[in-house]
Amino acid sequence: MAVNRLEKWASLVAGPKTKWITLFVWIVIVGLVNGFWPQVNKEVKNNEGLFTRDYPSVVASKIEKREYPSESGKPGLLVWFRASGLTSDDVKGIVSLTKSLGEKPLDHQSNLMRLDQIPPMVLPSIIAPDAKAFILPISFDDKAEVGDLKKSRAALIERVDTIFADKPFDVKTDDASKLLARFTGPVGIAIDATDLFLSADLKLIIATTMLVLVLLLLIYRSPILAFLPLIGVGFAYGVISPMLGWMAQNGWIIVEDQSTSIMSVLLFGAGTDYCLFLIARFREILQVESSKTKALLQAFSGTVGAITMSGLTVVISLLTLLLADQGNIQRFAIPFSLAILIMMVASVTLMPALLAIFGRASFFPFIPRTESMLRERATKKNKPYVAPKQGGRIGNWIGRTVVTRPWTIIIATVVILGGMGVMVTQIEYTNDILSSFPKNMPSREGFNIIGNNFSKGDLAPLTVIADLKGKDIDVGGTLKKLDFLDRIEGPTAGKETTSLQAWTVRFKGNPYDSAVVAHIPDVRSAVETALSDAGLTDSSSLVWIAGQSATQYDQEQANSHDTNLIVPMVIGLISLLLLVYLRSIVATVYLVLTVILSFFSALGVGWLVLHYGMGAEAISGAIPLYSFVFIVALGEDYNIFMISGIWKKRLVMPLKQAISEGVSDTSGVITSAGLILAGTFAVLATLPIQVLLQFGIITAIGVLLDTFIVRPFLVPAITVVLGKSAFWPGDHRVVMKEMLK
Repeated sequence: MAVNRLEKWASLVAGPKTKWITLFVWIVIVGLVNGFWPQVNKEVKNNEGLFTRDYPSVVASKIEKREYPSESGKPGLLVWFRASGLTSDDVKGIVSLTKSLGEKPLDHQSNLMRLDQIPPMVLPSIIAPDAKAFILPISFDDKAEVGDLKKSRAALIERVDTIFADKPFDVKTDDASKLLARFTGPVGIAIDATDLFLSADLKLIIATTMLVLVLLLLIYRSPILAFLPLIGVGFAYGVISPMLGWMAQNGWIIVEDQSTSIMSVLLFGAGTDYCLFLIARFREILQVESSKTKALLQAFSGTVGAITMSGLTVVISLLTLLLADQGNIQRFAIPFSLAILIMMVASVTLMPALLAIFGRASFFPFIPRTESMLRERATKKNKPYVAPKQGGRIGNWIGRTVVTRPWTIIIATVVILGGMGVMVTQIEYTNDILSSFPKNMPSREGFNIIGNNFSKGDLAPLTVIADLKGKDIDVGGTLKKLDFLDRIEGPTAGKETTSLQAWTVRFKGNPYDSAVVAHIPDVRSAVETALSDAGLTDSSSLVWIAGQSATQYDQEQANSHDTNLIVPMVIGLISLLLLVYLRSIVATVYLVLTVILSFFSALGVGWLVLHYGMGAEAISGAIPLYSFVFIVALGEDYNIFMISGIWKKRLVMPLKQAISEGVSDTSGVITSAGLILAGTFAVLATLPIQVLLQFGIITAIGVLLDTFIVRPFLVPAITVVLGKSAFWPGDHRVVMKEMLK
């Protein structure tokens, strides 16, 4: 029999002699890149930039830094609290601390309220001994990295401990007898957020590895087979980590902790899936082919197209994130897509080589054998031959049901999935960063103290800047008329442009809350109207608003932009890839529509779980975009693998039989792959970071819906109903023969 092109490639990477060369090449590559390039976790940079272009808050921040340098910088808030009221000794200690920080500033400290330089008669009006709480603002250099700020916080805690015997930072919030201190504000929140990711990263990798290993052992009951995909993932990560580290070191990309955390989950989940596609086909052929080499060549040629297509679908989908206006989303694109690309290459080179090396022993103790091998083995042991059971009962039942009752299945699945999707209309969204963190996180505890004892707006005030062009305009009076604002301070003239005036504005509510953030346009409109009424034309170009709330408002706008751009882009690119691969417009349309349906269903069910099951009042506004890209791209993998099997069988049997057997044959491997992929994303739910928890749960639900409803029932049922029209306009027999050449 003529050896086709795919089998030639398989013999090149996994032949009797070349299998060892392939393994050696991978070992050399991993050794070289790890020897010369840094690991990605050594090049991580967090909080590098929220946007990829200049949104209004970014422009305002630049003006603020230029015109008001002494008041700019990264703000940190040192919060002091004693339930019974601050004592005179507490006040003396706080004053002593400011003297110490003034005489010997912390690294990167740029501004400080020097209480020791305030006249004694004025001091009580600033920090009353019988008040319960006091806020000491400390600003830091804008260019300081989070790692540097963390060291400064550690030095601050050390200073505090030398002055206060009870170590206020160690005091619990429910201890009413002692002085408590917490470091919050944007700097404190950034430090705590980074710490959460650092502590979670190693735990995440360990948990994901153990989960995949346990699931593989339970599903395949083979210790060797359970480790083979993990070996493949390990080799792939051995290349990916230094490659990303090298790219980051040269400034080509920026890698954040959040990216590396999700990347490791994606690598284990998708990487194991690709390996299982080949392994399952190899085991199936070993039951009819005595030569392990021939079996592997056939298994490779039968799966490499689907594996490559699946990988490219995910890679290209993830690359669309480069178009995002949100910096953290854009920075996902290269690490994620590169991880999948390298893992795909490992799946079609290293994994065949490993299977060739271990052969049938890969499946020990349940080694697949041909009928003649089983008969011979039974004869040697003087035992009667018992034919092995063919196919899984559940898979066979699904295959038969799909071809006999397609309309019933279509109606039932669409109603079920559609009903789940309706819940999307009930979802509440938020971009409140604090709600993403544990309630016992130090910076969040500090924020709660501020909210309970002062105006919550003190945590993150706004800076409203206006160019008055030398006119006497009462902007402050205009702002005071806005009932959602608490205090207005200023104006202050600009350093370089004296016509600029700035006001410090505090909201009455939580400046991170979406309802409060929504007032940013109202603030801008009020000031622009005041300028316009004073005769200044084009007032919209004369007003700037800086601060956390303004930044968060722009984040919401950027998220809307990214969703509206990337979602149709992903759909279009996946459709194009499917069209090229399947050469069928009809099949492309219904394959894409079914995974979109599963996405909305997953989002709806995820909201039910998070809101009613876990008490979440809202989910992160970035979740729909995150989940869409992963659910649609990864869900299409299973469709591709199953449809490829059906179309190949259609070359030698009637369509309905091909669908029935295709569903039955792929049922086991896709179910196994889906459980593992969903499990790896569900691991994210163990993290204390709400945005990752929400993303993990919703994506895991989407994968499970694809695995147990869309792939085994809905897609094949639609194929049955459409019949030959499912392959329009191409002749699938000709197409498949060309693809297999």
